[in-house]
Amino acid sequence: MGKLQKIYQSNSMGSTLGFHLFIYFCMIVFLFASQTFFNDYSLRILNTILIFVILAVSYNLINGVTGQLSLEPNGFVAVGAYITALMLLGEDLKWDMFQEADPHPLVLMMSSELLPALLLSGGVAALLAVLLSFPVFRVRGDYLAIVTLGFGFIIKIVATNSPEFTNGAIGLNDIPNNSDSIVKGIESLLLSLSQAGFMPEFLKSAFSYVHQHSFSNGANITVLFWSGILAAVSVILILQIVYSKYGRAMKAVRDDEDAAIAMGINTLKIKTFAFSTSAFLEGVGGGLMAVMLTTIDPKIFGFELTFQLLIIIVLGGLGSTSGAIIGAILVVGGGEWLRFLDQPLVFFGEDFGSYPGLRMVFFSVILVIIMLFAREGIMGKKEIWDLNPTRRFSFLKGGR
Repeated sequence: MGKLQKIYQSNSMGSTLGFHLFIYFCMIVFLFASQTFFNDYSLRILNTILIFVILAVSYNLINGVTGQLSLEPNGFVAVGAYITALMLLGEDLKWDMFQEADPHPLVLMMSSELLPALLLSGGVAALLAVLLSFPVFRVRGDYLAIVTLGFGFIIKIVATNSPEFTNGAIGLNDIPNNSDSIVKGIESLLLSLSQAGFMPEFLKSAFSYVHQHSFSNGANITVLFWSGILAAVSVILILQIVYSKYGRAMKAVRDDEDAAIAMGINTLKIKTFAFSTSAFLEGVGGGLMAVMLTTIDPKIFGFELTFQLLIIIVLGGLGSTSGAIIGAILVVGGGEWLRFLDQPLVFFGEDFGSYPGLRMVFFSVILVIIMLFAREGIMGKKEIWDLNPTRRFSFLKGGR
């Protein structure tokens, strides 16, 4: 049993809380340090990876841990994206932006800062998941996939044909991404510490350096900050669930639902809990995606988004939270790393021209090779801290 699993299964609330605070502290340090060591392009990729980590670990909860083949993430991501965007846009901007129809009075009333908007987005997505779970979980397997796939298409069609709420096919743009009181408070704190008289000079210089690179010169850390913090919260929340009695019940439903029913497990309750939790985090991830992109329309939330998330969790290993994180890094980061293949190719001084789409060809071949040698994904159902490298490579020491 891994040390991390022992932490979650122990009864010591202090050790668990201390571990969580340590993770959040490390994430904050990393996010601020990234402003110094990464350029804008790298920061954009990092932000995208963090958002897809949220989406992947949440999707893995219902699809991998609970074993329900659900194809609905694009719908919940769209709900979260539109609600967050409408909460952040000002009333005057809404009047100027809505062209196909006047904005609905409810749309004009919606207003908040980023964090409340994200929580509301997740809450609405979770509520929709609870309402949807009663008819959806009357079926299993492939039929469940078809029903949930239909939900994603319905959300996209509603977004396209509701111009008074979503501005129709035109979508929403100029979504604010740099106004948040918490991040502004951190900025003021860093500035105050860099000028505090009681601080040693080396600490004042350090705080001043962080403030200059994180907030000055047009730097915008707001979206990256919340993407990183909420990614850490999402991973910890999913791990708490997986290692709890609810997580064991989810695995029982995945392995044999009929046997779980015979053992007295309320499978509808367990599946609804997993479905709504997954939807909440997908709604939050959708809101962060809208703020990062600053413009959204119904075409962004097609089935391709669900398919990409499915690739991520299958590549990492269905049922493995750390595998979902690894899959998000490889799919999102690897896809960007191979982008040079779409540029004109020059070998030994000879120009072979450009081949649009070559990047995806190589990327697909890499995925096929990985799945041929790792039939259950990179991690399978294990977590990275459950691996025993000394046992796996014992043949190097002459072991059996």
